[in-house]
Amino acid sequence: MIDPSRLPRLDAFTLPRGIYLDGNSLGPLPTASQAAIERRLRQWQVHAVGAWEDWFALSERLSPALAKLVGAHPDEVIATGSITSNLHQLMATLHEPSDEARDVLATALDFPTDLYAVRAWAERGGGRLRLVPSADGHTIDPAAVEAELEAGGVSTMLMPVVLYRSAQRFDVRRLTAAAHAAGAVALWDAAHSIGAMPHDFHDDAVDGAVWCSYKYLNAGPGAPGGLFLHRRHHDRLPGLPGWWGHEKETQFLMAPTFTPSKGAARLQMGTPPVVSLAGLEGALAVFEEVGVGAVRSRSLELTDALLALLEERVPEVRVVTPRPHGERGGHLALTHPRAHALAAAWRRRGVVPDVREPDLVRVAPVALYTRDLELEQAVTELRALLDAGEHLLDRQSSTMASASISTR
Repeated sequence: MIDPSRLPRLDAFTLPRGIYLDGNSLGPLPTASQAAIERRLRQWQVHAVGAWEDWFALSERLSPALAKLVGAHPDEVIATGSITSNLHQLMATLHEPSDEARDVLATALDFPTDLYAVRAWAERGGGRLRLVPSADGHTIDPAAVEAELEAGGVSTMLMPVVLYRSAQRFDVRRLTAAAHAAGAVALWDAAHSIGAMPHDFHDDAVDGAVWCSYKYLNAGPGAPGGLFLHRRHHDRLPGLPGWWGHEKETQFLMAPTFTPSKGAARLQMGTPPVVSLAGLEGALAVFEEVGVGAVRSRSLELTDALLALLEERVPEVRVVTPRPHGERGGHLALTHPRAHALAAAWRRRGVVPDVREPDLVRVAPVALYTRDLELEQAVTELRALLDAGEHLLDRQSSTMASASISTR
């Protein structure tokens, strides 16, 4: 049992009403983030353009805390952009099609934005996007990924650390090694893993990785994401150079020739959104206090407890998330033929899940703010709504609509 003193107080977050189980889509507001945003707003109010003296290297100052979350050196990570823009940047920088290998390998269950981005680069290089299929519609067999790599022709592999739908977790080291053995670059999307579990991107020899910060990191809607670039690639010029990736010492000389910053910071493009970046600044302070190892331990306790409650009391829903700890992320995925209506009815009872087409309900008990009693209450409400047939009612409501609107 994890020591509860290692976790933040509940007043470390401003939680919405009800039982919030959708932190895998949007994390709640940390009080430290609100304070950081208000501090940056005051700087803007009082100093206006003069505040850039403090803001100028804010992204770089966040790198040490981010590096701890992904198992990297500080110069290998930078807070910048979005998953989509950062993935385009990594592909432009690292994807090198050749006569022997032009294809990009991903999975049929990847989040669409990842597939849109890598397909564009595959086709631009004269190759194609190859998708590893799912045998059950929820998970991907790692051996099938390895078989595609061994078949040859792959220049770049993109994999999610955790699948956004089913929460299946992949062995980063194993598949990165398989990609390298096949002569391919290994890229990873950590959107559904950063802030929920430790990573070892540097030691696992990952070439590059991207993530967002509004889920388990709780940095706020639209907060800047981040990227990882292994040190062995730090001599590369960015494929998409931008002025914020210029070395800081000479950036304002406004020279027409690009001089890259050191490390992953060279992959920055445009001016950072300082107010949104402040949300990440505050959120990272929570992880500095607790440590991601303690977060992972508590997350597994919570998902284990919720899984047991669901299997015991709600057999109508089927959990499709893998059971072994090493094979799952921070949320559980449940299937039900009336998933949308079930999620809407659950929300009307004060429990906030997430829903995905066509029959998936996702629930995320998050280590930093979910209490054990809330899981018991959530399952009690689910059992009650099913017994009452509330999910069978044809109710068109704003609650039902909102149940289907969330990122990833």
